[in-house]
Amino acid sequence: MASPGREGEHPSVTLFRQYLRIRTVQPEPDYGAAVAFLEERARQLGLGCQKVEVSRAPCGERTWAWAPRPALNFPPGPPQVAPGRVVTVLTWPGTNPKLSSLLLNSHTDVVPVSKEYWSHDPFEAFKDAEGYIYARGAQDMKCVGIQYLEAVRRLKAEGHHFPRTIHMTFVPDEEIGGHKGMELFVQRPEFKALKAGFALDEGLANPTDAFTVFYSERSPWWVRVTSTGKPGHGSRFIEDTAAEKLHKVVGSVLAFREKERQRLQANPHLKLGAVTSVNLTKLEGGMAYNVVPATMSASFDFRVAPDVDLKAFEEQLRGWCQAAGQGVTFEFVQKWTEPRVTSTDDSDPWWAAFSGVCKDMRLTLEQEIFPAATDSRYLRAVSCSQAGGQWAVLGAGLPLMAPPRPAGGGPSSGLLPHEPHARAAARP
Repeated sequence: MASPGREGEHPSVTLFRQYLRIRTVQPEPDYGAAVAFLEERARQLGLGCQKVEVSRAPCGERTWAWAPRPALNFPPGPPQVAPGRVVTVLTWPGTNPKLSSLLLNSHTDVVPVSKEYWSHDPFEAFKDAEGYIYARGAQDMKCVGIQYLEAVRRLKAEGHHFPRTIHMTFVPDEEIGGHKGMELFVQRPEFKALKAGFALDEGLANPTDAFTVFYSERSPWWVRVTSTGKPGHGSRFIEDTAAEKLHKVVGSVLAFREKERQRLQANPHLKLGAVTSVNLTKLEGGMAYNVVPATMSASFDFRVAPDVDLKAFEEQLRGWCQAAGQGVTFEFVQKWTEPRVTSTDDSDPWWAAFSGVCKDMRLTLEQEIFPAATDSRYLRAVSCSQAGGQWAVLGAGLPLMAPPRPAGGGPSSGLLPHEPHARAAARP
């Protein structure tokens, strides 16, 4: 049975396990319990707490041109609310409210589970004799939220005060695209009132002694290719079938995939985020074994590197379809078209401050492009559209405000990497 917590367990580890037991699992996350948990943390730490029910802008208000889907026309009246989707903002006010603030972001939802593949119940937060914790969300990304809270607790307990205000945002629905979470929140006046200048979001743990900083991420393009052709009986050699033409497109895409894979393998200096990956994720069509279908489709998950010319890449997709024959089209299920890169040049004041502190702490930083997609893309996009110039958004798989291995043993020390214990992620 799951260990209830033993004598001497660091309070932040106990808190972490409590957070893990809240079932914020998609597709029906218990956000109410998570918000209540965070409200109690704010009360205990003496922090401000604001709950923002996110919504779309009403008709007449500005909608962002960088939205991954076409802008919608909303009816007049109050903003349309995403029911049950609340962003919780915990605030530690600074001594100079005129300065831009620090934003520490994490999401509260977790991906679904298949319990039969787990060695322990994924929502009991079992901790074994070696200190390894088994739970859904242990890596992605409840550990980071607890890191933020523990770092603030320690700093307040030590009597620190800072000029800049620190906001901790806990957002819903990141695991399903953030469309009813961060994407809407950045359009809200409550977000603009935060006056963010520097943001940290999720990253990936580095298995070495280095700490990875993600300064950009790839653009998710989910593409469905539909092929139409002549139907008929399965016993005949029918010409110009949907399957034949779809096969040509699949071949073109997989040839591109292999080229990018070889490019990655041939250059030891490249990381996954620097190339474009693609996987065939769905094949659909047909009604019976002996009927040649008139329509078939293939779905692909492209992750496009930020230095790719997106217009040219879309033309390449169109070219693959045209080369396959008539009746082959493609559509986007998801298409992010505003890749942004956070400056990591020493001339940038935000990067200079961040990297300088890491250098003082003798931390080795490795800069990478995040290979998947996070809510950071919404933060980077809005940072470029606001007056005053682009502000810094980093995904961090590294300690926050603490050395990597000091004594103490809490999530703000030994558990600070994005994955608190590698074994927690080794068993899905």
